[in-house]
Amino acid sequence: MKLIHRIGYYLGGFSIGLILLTFFLSGKKTSCDYGPNARTIKNISIKKLMFSETAEDQMTYHNIDTLIISNLIKTGSVNFSESDTKADSCKTYLIENEFNDKDVELWVKNCDSIATIQSLLIK
Repeated sequence: MKLIHRIGYYLGGFSIGLILLTFFLSGKKTSCDYGPNARTIKNISIKKLMFSETAEDQMTYHNIDTLIISNLIKTGSVNFSESDTKADSCKTYLIENEFNDKDVELWVKNCDSIATIQSLLIK
């Protein structure tokens, strides 16, 4: 078999495979969250969010609502070097982001079924 025929068969099969994957995965909510940052953010985002009194006071002072907090979490990055990831029951993560050209730090306590915003710091 000539090389050009091999390449043709390979590209034909590859194209059919891509079309089938697109067809089967198009309606599903599939994601490729393999990095530690993406897995942590996804884990926090799917849980019910609770707010400590300190966080609520800071949100009221800076005029920030829960929708903005959810967006800050989903688009933020986790600082693992300052987070407490060694705890057994509830791990505490520092999520960093920007809001209105100011740096924002969210301290989130991530338990089994609830994620609690411990504090909100805007610098």
